[in-house]
Amino acid sequence: MRRPTILAAAVLSVGLFASSAAPGQDSRAATEAIVKDYLAAHPDEVGELVKGYFIKHPEAVGQILAEILKRRQGLASGAAARPSPDRSAAIAGVSADLFSSPHQVTLGDPQGDVTLVEFFDYNCGFCKRALADTLALIRDERRLKIVLKEFPVLGPGSVEAARAAIAARIQDPTKYLAFHQALLSAPGPASEQKALNAAKDQGYDVTQLQRDMASDEVSATLAETMRLATALGFSGTPSYVVGDEVVVGAVGVAALKERIRKVRAPERSSR
Repeated sequence: MRRPTILAAAVLSVGLFASSAAPGQDSRAATEAIVKDYLAAHPDEVGELVKGYFIKHPEAVGQILAEILKRRQGLASGAAARPSPDRSAAIAGVSADLFSSPHQVTLGDPQGDVTLVEFFDYNCGFCKRALADTLALIRDERRLKIVLKEFPVLGPGSVEAARAAIAARIQDPTKYLAFHQALLSAPGPASEQKALNAAKDQGYDVTQLQRDMASDEVSATLAETMRLATALGFSGTPSYVVGDEVVVGAVGVAALKERIRKVRAPERSSR
């Protein structure tokens, strides 16, 4: 059985590469046909292989999604993003909950002249990298309002970490950023236990936090974030909203600052 397993891994690797390649490549159709045929012939083996890998490496899902989105939009890490799809109407339709929800975390200037919203997952490798961008924006953009939305799409560990983070916000929002940094910077997959450890290190009452994790407020916060993500067409993390535009992927602080500048001075940016 070893040989088919190795073949399955090879087929999956080729398939993932093809799915993230630029549309229109000549080899893509042929590659997809190979993958399709193998999946049809060995569904159980491939399914177990994928399941086993992602149980051990839940962060890989977010990395793959972000890489696919980045390649398809021609993005390079740290480079300015190309224009994203026009979702201004969708943003306008959910603007109250998106920018000023009572369930959200707000950093920076709460009365800022520009608002940046970030949807993130504690198991997303690109979100971990983007933490430095968020901290740089807090430091450099003194008039910027930053809103964080827990968007746990990478499995049970992500959901539990998000519930703990929301409970931390409920208990003491002034400590949230330190907790957020600690958990997002922790090595390995996020989990409930890692979140509780991070909360304890930041001085939270862990017993109260565990009670709050099961509260209606936590459930309502997650439900609202999922509804917003669906309305905006988000499927991966990190995803941002700046003004009336979306930015998908870890594009880097320079690209985010450029979007912020355009919101502040739209007439100059259009010249």
